[in-house]
Amino acid sequence: MPVRALRTIGDPLLRSRAADVERAFLHTPGFVELVTDLVDTMRAEGGIGIAAPQIGESLRMAVIEIDASSSRYPDMQAFSRTLFVNPIVTVIDETEQGYWEGCLSVPGLRGYVARPRAVRVDYVDASGGARSLEAEGFLATVLQHELDHLDGVLFVDRVRDTTRLATVENYAKFWARQEGTPEI
Repeated sequence: MPVRALRTIGDPLLRSRAADVERAFLHTPGFVELVTDLVDTMRAEGGIGIAAPQIGESLRMAVIEIDASSSRYPDMQAFSRTLFVNPIVTVIDETEQGYWEGCLSVPGLRGYVARPRAVRVDYVDASGGARSLEAEGFLATVLQHELDHLDGVLFVDRVRDTTRLATVENYAKFWARQEGTPEI
């Protein structure tokens, strides 16, 4: 399937709430094609997550995959490719943790974002089954980041201190070694 063009900041589609995925859509060739396009685009762009609005589909779907052999995330626990359909996020630990975040739809920028430490995500899988996942730490942040896309929220909206918003180059030059926290 094709790698799709990414929608980037400034595109109005990224700022609107995505529509719920209808159960009838789950078992169609169009659904299978969309999931394949999401995965292929995410991998081609070097991401660990992607949401349907980022490739121009205003649907409540996202894929996350963290490869254990990743040179970018060497200390992060692997997370096998998971499709989240119509996810609902519930905070289970409000203690904040912060990471430098980046986004395929906000090229060239990194920002320090504090988010709740642990969440539960209730979602539907590709077969239509109800699933639930509890996550903490880095994975909880990745989940919140990707699922924010489904509500029209970008990580830059969550940067509280704009002095901690930097180009990729300046992040590497001034912040990466000082922070000691991985970027997503």
